[in-house]
Amino acid sequence: MTADLETVLKEINGTRPVLEQIANKWSVLILAVLCERPSRFNAIKRNLDPITHKALAEALRRLERNGLVNRHVISLKPVAVEYSITPLGRTLQDPFVALIEWAKRHGAALERAQAAADAEAGQEAAEAGG
Repeated sequence: MTADLETVLKEINGTRPVLEQIANKWSVLILAVLCERPSRFNAIKRNLDPITHKALAEALRRLERNGLVNRHVISLKPVAVEYSITPLGRTLQDPFVALIEWAKRHGAALERAQAAADAEAGQEAAEAGG
């Protein structure tokens, strides 16, 4: 292995713990919603349907723990909680918008590739079984 490749792999592996906190499927979308405006729990949930209550609560706790989201309790009857993006979380807006745009632009190509791979796997299974 070359020294350059070793350096790149060390850098990639060094970022893994950070990426595991911010790059899961719901975190990206939650932060994208909160970059637009502070929102209450149920408003976030409606925007991200079909996210479950449990998945949203866990993701928001993780994002808050990592300093990316603020949680503000509003003393109304009943008590409400509003979430907002922190300055650190805001630094992710441009990369996340770019990622979402990429997904919109290339989603159909991914679906075609998946369908082709599935068809090929089905053909191989039929040939092996017959």
